[in-house]
Amino acid sequence: MSNPKINSLLDEGNRLFLQKKFQQAITYYDKILDEDPKNISSLNNKGYALSKLKDFTNAMKCYEIALRIRPNDLSILINKISSFRKQGNLIEALTICDNILKNNSNYNVVLYHKERILFSMKKFNESISCCNLILADYPDNGDVIFDKASNFAMLSNFDNALNLLEHSIAQGTQYKIKAKNSKSFKNLSSNTRFQNLIS
Repeated sequence: MSNPKINSLLDEGNRLFLQKKFQQAITYYDKILDEDPKNISSLNNKGYALSKLKDFTNAMKCYEIALRIRPNDLSILINKISSFRKQGNLIEALTICDNILKNNSNYNVVLYHKERILFSMKKFNESISCCNLILADYPDNGDVIFDKASNFAMLSNFDNALNLLEHSIAQGTQYKIKAKNSKSFKNLSSNTRFQNLIS
């Protein structure tokens, strides 16, 4: 049964969360958890708010409690992957990705985390494979095209890297700035075509 009081507290917490008022949002999630300690939405959202505040230890506690109640909840598992990634616990993050992908091989949100984790692990070819799976569904996803370009740049495959970078910049000029500041393209800094693309 849906509880109107809890729903209204949750709405207020989420509104504050979207305004990036994470600490204030948490007070609303806590009010719900005082009344209903097993409220999955509040546990998950509180965890996410804590991770935004870089309090990963307590964020993980929220996710663990929530997963004891609902072990295969994809939203919670994805937030947990994100927290592990931000802490540099790449093996743990990758393990959860692989477990989810066993049953949902084309789950693009998880593939997106996985390609970034593999990039951080310097597994560039494997990261490109994940990018290709996402791009099969979303051929103009600027973030993924940019990540694929970064992988090729790290493999010193500069022609492919520049073609992809050009494609990502066509999706949005923010990728020019991103490329300028990215360590992945460091070896291309004196390349004329690269200079033209980011100017």
